[in-house]
Amino acid sequence: EVQLVESGGGLVQPGGSLRLSCAASGFTFSDRAMSWVRQTPGKGPEAVSTITGDGEGTVYADSVKGRFTISRDNAKKMLYLQMNSLKPEDTAVYYCQVAVYGHTRLGQGTQVTVSS
Repeated sequence: EVQLVESGGGLVQPGGSLRLSCAASGFTFSDRAMSWVRQTPGKGPEAVSTITGDGEGTVYADSVKGRFTISRDNAKKMLYLQMNSLKPEDTAVYYCQVAVYGHTRLGQGTQVTVSS
């Protein structure tokens, strides 16, 4: 069974930092590209960042480029998102995502709120 469990969200002031984590199981982690997506009420999901299976390739949304860093530890089957210089518009539920066994899977999400 594919499982993705996110953690690390919370309330942070503008300009602050958070590190999100995603624990993966149920598939060969190192074989799959992994992504972070986010969603706010009333808006569609936004792709934040993607990393290749070997960790060598990364892609970022323009809105987070230069502020967020995606990484992974294949030995631990963990995906990370380091978020710096957070802005109120980064407020959202953040999900890790993988396409595997013919389906796109998401975790339960972790809430990030950026507010003073």
